[in-house]
Amino acid sequence: MKKRGKPKQKEDYAWVLDYLPYGNPNDTRPAHQKKPLLQGIGDRYFVLMEMVPKEGVSPEIQSRVYIGDGERKIVDHVKHRISYDDLSHGAQLELPYVLEKTVQEQEDRFVKFFNDAHPITTRLHMLELLPGIGKKLMWAIIDEKKKGNFKDFTDLNDRVSGVHHPVRIIAKRIEEELKDDNIKYRLFTAEPHHPKKKEE
Repeated sequence: MKKRGKPKQKEDYAWVLDYLPYGNPNDTRPAHQKKPLLQGIGDRYFVLMEMVPKEGVSPEIQSRVYIGDGERKIVDHVKHRISYDDLSHGAQLELPYVLEKTVQEQEDRFVKFFNDAHPITTRLHMLELLPGIGKKLMWAIIDEKKKGNFKDFTDLNDRVSGVHHPVRIIAKRIEEELKDDNIKYRLFTAEPHHPKKKEE
């Protein structure tokens, strides 16, 4: 009997990181065969991707576009998944800002992470995987959480003085996971995936 695989991590929305009107510069095909491309990141599993916009459409950088099933206004289709190294220089510069915006807009989801975080091994806790959080700060968060769940980022920051800018901390961890395909523990991102050669 075969083991069932993990359910497909499908994105319904993506943030635009860059618009490439002449296609990917690494594409060696003749210019007339290239189509404009969007580079973006999903707002749920943080999947990096290239998308083909509808003809005549040039969306703004950092705009959120629908890529799910059914009618799409901006994106014609998702071309394939890409890695961090495939991102344009402009997309790499936009990424930290988009990640912080995403974390802020999904505050409940990421506050829940602080409330639900648990040990991974006998020596390593999930909280320790966040940039700037060592054993001392980890225990401060755990001890404070025992008094009651954190309600929001402000509550977390007020109750645990060492946690400065929790939005930035989460965003930085997501960026670290995106940059390293071989990172051992993934808290927020989908498993790395080589881009498909054929368009979906």
